[in-house]
Amino acid sequence: MKVKYARVSTEGQNVARQLTNGEADYIDVCSGGVAFKDREQGWRLMHMDNRITDIVVHSIDRLGRNTIDIMQTIQFFTNKGINIISEKEGLQTLIDGKENPVAKMMIGILGTLAEFELTRIKERQAEGIAKAKTKGTYAGRQVGSTESSETFANKKGTQDILKYLRQGYSI
Repeated sequence: MKVKYARVSTEGQNVARQLTNGEADYIDVCSGGVAFKDREQGWRLMHMDNRITDIVVHSIDRLGRNTIDIMQTIQFFTNKGINIISEKEGLQTLIDGKENPVAKMMIGILGTLAEFELTRIKERQAEGIAKAKTKGTYAGRQVGSTESSETFANKKGTQDILKYLRQGYSI
């Protein structure tokens, strides 16, 4: 069975650009810096039975922004005989059931680029904050501020956790 995996960083983002045809079977809303195994849908994919033969992603950076995590995730699925297909880069991790060495090399390079891009994003953010602070326009979070229990309880992530706990999943 072939499944489609997509990831966006925030609720406000749209996965439409990642869907060339149809819909995604598994969608995570989290930073690319979160390890694949620690994502809700990533975890589900890793713990599925052996019905899955292929996992399709729009691009390798949807699996993560950390080279080691990307490589470990791909190796995990490869060891289970599951082919990762990256549409944008035109890569498949398995060809005729055997590991594709060219894809492995390219994924290593692309993973490093994704990690580099995340580092650059964080640098630009820090530079912007520093500049705003010098101008006196950066408010940031108020010292000592906390969110209310009600706000925390109503967050999507908190609701998702409660749903899975009620279904019998453990933490």
